Amino acid sequence: MANVKQILNNLMKEDSGQDLIEYALVAALVGLGAVASITTLKNTISNTFNSVGSQLTNATA
Repeated sequence: MANVKQILNNLMKEDSGQDLIEYALVAALVGLGAVASITTLKNTISNTFNSVGSQLTNATA
């Protein structure tokens, strides 16, 4: 029984995976931010490319 208590105490004190979890959370937040910004800007980017394409087509005609 003392061995089980020692194992549980060791598990509670163990924090070697903490950095990895923090980096994973930061990466997930950056990914979500990128997706949100691209979703917000997709119409603006599409309109800009369409405008440039129309101007190039009119310039060569």
